[in-house]
Amino acid sequence: MAKKEVTGFVKLQIKGGQANPAPPVGPALGQRGINIMEFCKSFNEKTKDFMGKPVPVVITVYKDKKFDFVIKSPPASHFIKEAARLKGGSQEPGRNIVASITKKQAEDIAKKKMKDLNAHDLEQATKIIMGSARSMGIEVKE
Repeated sequence: MAKKEVTGFVKLQIKGGQANPAPPVGPALGQRGINIMEFCKSFNEKTKDFMGKPVPVVITVYKDKKFDFVIKSPPASHFIKEAARLKGGSQEPGRNIVASITKKQAEDIAKKKMKDLNAHDLEQATKIIMGSARSMGIEVKE
């Protein structure tokens, strides 16, 4: 089988199970000539378990207008806000601490995000998550 020729990549963040042809999905895919409804149906099918959570997706577009996509896990900031039961982070991170999470919660988030993080083991992944929390104005307690 011959290798398909890739014409580009489209990176989007869409709520799980809620892709529709409205912006940002429609315009981003339309300009590449991709069948938008076909993408929306398959994306919604594959992301049912992430319903309502923001899901990053990387769409590979081929020359013949076909596409593949890779779904990543929701952003660490989403899991951190969920664990701290917050709507958003601090307006002034570093000065203003708005909430706290435990090291155990950070470890659980790291386990969920492991395949998307640039870390060799759980300890390093946990440190990355703790750093993300601190940059959001959320302190990590032992």
